[in-house]
Amino acid sequence: MKSEISAKDWDYFDQIYCISLDQREDRRAEAKIQFEKVGVLDRVEFVIVKKHPHRFEQGIFESHMTCIKKGIEANASNIVIFEDDVLFERFSDANFKHCIEFLAEKPDWNALFFGCLVGGSEKTENESVIKVKYRCLAHAYVLNRRFAEVLASKPWQEIAFDNMLSSFKEGFYAIYPSFAFQSDSPTDNQSFQLDRFRRLCGGLRRIQKCNEAYHRHRKVFISLHIVVILLLVLLILR
Repeated sequence: MKSEISAKDWDYFDQIYCISLDQREDRRAEAKIQFEKVGVLDRVEFVIVKKHPHRFEQGIFESHMTCIKKGIEANASNIVIFEDDVLFERFSDANFKHCIEFLAEKPDWNALFFGCLVGGSEKTENESVIKVKYRCLAHAYVLNRRFAEVLASKPWQEIAFDNMLSSFKEGFYAIYPSFAFQSDSPTDNQSFQLDRFRRLCGGLRRIQKCNEAYHRHRKVFISLHIVVILLLVLLILR
């Protein structure tokens, strides 16, 4: 059921795009169901791209750059970009509204992720937003126009899009808890080995949730490990 509150709040974002390969009508159909769930379907423009003939990473890079440049050309102050395998879960109207308030009050943000993997996180003054050290996954995020212009100037240099994005260290945030995940549906832009590894780990949704929980409660996890190690040492020395 579409939420009237979330539909209204999506109006804060000037341009909303979803990347989709031309032959994947199945993925677009599923994405539309997901967008309907969070009240944004009417705002999403599907950007149809062709699969790169040789390098899937270059194809992904160029697809994201196409959306970024479209947003800039449309004179957008902020640009939301999804990939068509996005899956929404744990969406909260209240958290989403708080997140938008944070963006509106903090002009120096560069990017905010609705879901990703991070190398670290810390709380902000807003309970629904965390500051993150971005690591990878670019299936659902929003860019400040100023930062979008910086990215748009970056040519393909044999570096995957999310690796290039992770080279920037400041101004990255994420909604907490995250509500956008990558589904485990077969993909055209991913190596078989990587896909298999992710499935063995329980899928990207589980990996992302575990990553978020670990960095949110890192001190607790580390403390518990230390306690367990000390107990084992005491047992051995008895």
